[in-house]
Parts: sequence; structure tokens; C-alpha cells
Amino acid sequence: MIARLRGTVLEAYPNRLVVDVQGVGYEVHVPLSTFDRLHAAEGLMVDLRTHLHIRETAHTLYGFASEEERDVFLLLIDRVSGIGPAIAMAVLSGMPVPAFKSAVVQNDVAALSRVKGVGKKTAERIVLELKDKVGVVDTWQDAAAGQVTAGAADAELALIALGYKQVEARKAVRKVLDAEPGAATEALIRGALRHLQG
Repeated sequence: MIARLRGTVLEAYPNRLVVDVQGVGYEVHVPLSTFDRLHAAEGLMVDLRTHLHIRETAHTLYGFASEEERDVFLLLIDRVSGIGPAIAMAVLSGMPVPAFKSAVVQNDVAALSRVKGVGKKTAERIVLELKDKVGVVDTWQDAAAGQVTAGAADAELALIALGYKQVEARKAVRKVLDAEPGAATEALIRGALRHLQG
């Protein structure tokens, strides 16, 4: 699995980049939000978080400027039925991550429906499945209200993206925080996984 790429942009298009990593050119599909945030241009050094999506007919690499973008992408393709990479990329291209989170938290189906490629039924399914089935909205709300630290929220979301329920993820992260109050996000994830798998 290719999780991260750091290299020089050889070709830059609004929906994809070709990144040279030590002589190998990787074609990486990116949302407009990543393209704009990086001010992607030929010759620019970039550091992308990536996801390799494998199908029978293709191996496609998706790249993101931030962990937050990649986490939302993974939540959409892994946890919302009927959502594939194309729609997930459309969502990230059509609205910033904070606006997406806010729309899901507030049941704002109309805002999600305005994204090109996302109809009303798909928007309703996104809200329903992220809110009720996954519980990710609880983490977003608690982080916005300051009830959990940003690092703890990021760790919870990473665990949710790996398939754990929000309640399980929060308990495991709290156990690690009780033992190591100042633990960084990566340490929280590793420690929580030990609790969850042990």
C-alpha cells in the first residue's frame, strides 16, 4: 500500500498530478481542494497523503494535501453504501472539509446536494450512514465543542476509518490518554490499537 508520496510535480492538472519520486513518476488523482491548497505547478515539491484503490481493471492512486481530506475520502468510500472514489473526490472538490462536516452534523442535505454528482438521495444516505451507523458525527461535534483535543479526535477518526465503532475508539483513546496525557496523535492511534486488538 502506498500511504504517502513526497516528490516533485512533473505534470499538474486540476484533477491529477504526476509526481516524480526518485525517478519514478506516480499519477495521483487529487481533489480540487488539494490542487488549490498546494498551488500545484510543475517543479513544486509536494508531500501527499495517499490511498491506493484497487479494482480488477485498475489500480488508482488518490492524493490529498492533509490527513483530514484523506480521512473523509476513506469514510465516504468505506462507510457509505453506493459511494465510490469518483463521488468522494467530487465531494472533496465541491466543498471544504469543515463545510462537509458541518453539513453532516446539521443534516444539511441541501448543501451536500449542491455538489456536482451528488443528488438528494446520495446526500441523504451520506448523512444517515455517517451519523447513525458510524458515529463519526459525535467525534466531530465533540472536537468542535472542545470536549476532546484535536489529537484525540484525529486518533478517533483514524480508528473509525479502520472500521472500529466510535464508542470503541473513544474508550481505547481515553485509556491511552489516562496513561500518557500528552501523547501525540500517532502514539494515541498505536496505543489504542493495542487496547482494541489485545
